[in-house]
Amino acid sequence: LRIPFVETFRHSAKDRTACDSIVVRVEDDCGEVGFGEGVPRPYVTGETAESMVRHLTASLWPAVADLPVPDLNTAADLAAIDRFIPEIALDSAISDNASRCALGLAILDCALRRQNRAMTSLLPPFRQKVTYSGVITAGTLEKALQHARQMKQIGLRQVKIKVGFEDDVERIRAIRTALGEDAALRLDANGAWNPDRALEVLWAVAACRIESVEQPLARGPIADLAAFKKECPIPVMVDESLVTRDDARALIAAEAVDYFNIRISKCGGLSRSLEIADLAREAGIGIQVGSQVGETAILAAAGRHVAGHLEAVAFVEGSFGTLLLSEDISPDGVRFGHKGEAPVLTGKGLGVRVLEDRLAKYAVKEVIQSVTKPTVPEPAMPVPIISTTLTLPD
Repeated sequence: LRIPFVETFRHSAKDRTACDSIVVRVEDDCGEVGFGEGVPRPYVTGETAESMVRHLTASLWPAVADLPVPDLNTAADLAAIDRFIPEIALDSAISDNASRCALGLAILDCALRRQNRAMTSLLPPFRQKVTYSGVITAGTLEKALQHARQMKQIGLRQVKIKVGFEDDVERIRAIRTALGEDAALRLDANGAWNPDRALEVLWAVAACRIESVEQPLARGPIADLAAFKKECPIPVMVDESLVTRDDARALIAAEAVDYFNIRISKCGGLSRSLEIADLAREAGIGIQVGSQVGETAILAAAGRHVAGHLEAVAFVEGSFGTLLLSEDISPDGVRFGHKGEAPVLTGKGLGVRVLEDRLAKYAVKEVIQSVTKPTVPEPAMPVPIISTTLTLPD
């Protein structure tokens, strides 16, 4: 799926001008449809669009295609969706989490719609509205200050600045001045710094009252990150270093971080994201519910359910909708509003309707797979999922 952005989104690892999601559509033999989304990031999970498509079509989908749609009654049943999808390694990748997420969300959406239920029946909201952060991307200082003033005007009090460039210190100080002292500022280097440069910048801006610095170093030995944390004047958050549940356990054991950035696609879907959140809570680590750049309404909805359900959430990102996308694939407004606030979604399934004509409009390619409907003895068993459609980028 390739939906153009309103403007280029830049950070130290990549410039993006369009979303590059893979959308999975599943349909059971009663005609109920569900949608899921995953975002390929070679520098995060190791998945590319091509490897995701191969993995989904050759491995994951054939393993579940003729299985009964799971019955869902409680939050614990989310783990059943995860177990429903087999563990099949993806060569040269850190994890197949984005692939698992795309298929898992589609099955979950379909299963809930079969039961005429909303996601909130499985994940009751702790809060009725979620407050999102703004993000100031890389670019000129003039553009950064323009974005800062716009964010202040609409009441955003939490703002993240993309860093990892020569003018980091100047930009951070200028943005702090533009936003005022009430704003909560975070930094995200996307692994661009080495330890010396990171400490140089972070000590220089320590007086700017920075809430956290995200992924200051590239993913690597956890012992190096733990040593860095001891010298860092600002709380450390991990993103690219946190992909799997084993990553979470290792980071906790090494006392290497203060915050986890949990992104639904990166972490493998709802169940695995919630497991990582539980590990963080038990270890006293703060939680950010993050997002992938260019998520459509599908992943935005999944992230909002997690952010609304968890009791302790420090920061939330995502739900930019048409603030970033030239058009979203759902008519249901998922974009945050004044002060970054957005309500919990209460519609059936994941809570958003997907317009298939918009999928077709922005799809670069489709892959369609089906299975033969099996003979079902009486009494009838739950019907299997019998077809899937992948909508994918170049």
